Amino acid sequence: MEQRITLITLGVSDLARAKAFYEALGWRGQEVEETVFFQAGGLGLVLWSRDKLARDCGLEPGPAGGFDGIVLAHNVRSDAEVDALLAAAERAGATITKPAAVNVVGFYSSAFTDPDGHAWEIAHNPGFPLAEDGTITLPDFGGE
Repeated sequence: MEQRITLITLGVSDLARAKAFYEALGWRGQEVEETVFFQAGGLGLVLWSRDKLARDCGLEPGPAGGFDGIVLAHNVRSDAEVDALLAAAERAGATITKPAAVNVVGFYSSAFTDPDGHAWEIAHNPGFPLAEDGTITLPDFGGE
């Protein structure tokens, strides 16, 4: 398996609400056959029915809400961008779960959940500089 991710699919309970939330953050996507596709840099973010997604993966649909062990991250170029994006997310209907502050690792970050409970971290980490096109290259941590 090549070391890459091509799509991230979020299971949502109300497709129209989820699409409106991401559009309120400035994202532009395409809806095709009850599925919304957003180009997100070099990968795709997909919104699809939570129940259909579970069944498609051979799983039983479960209740939404609660932490499911996945956090999507969006790194920005300054602390001010963290604050601005967090405010925009709240206006769009996000629930702020962690106000912006310097975290235990030493960089500025915050967190929110979208209307379906999917967690997002917004961070400015000078140790993870962003290219002009928004891509990130992880530093060499000196390990194996």
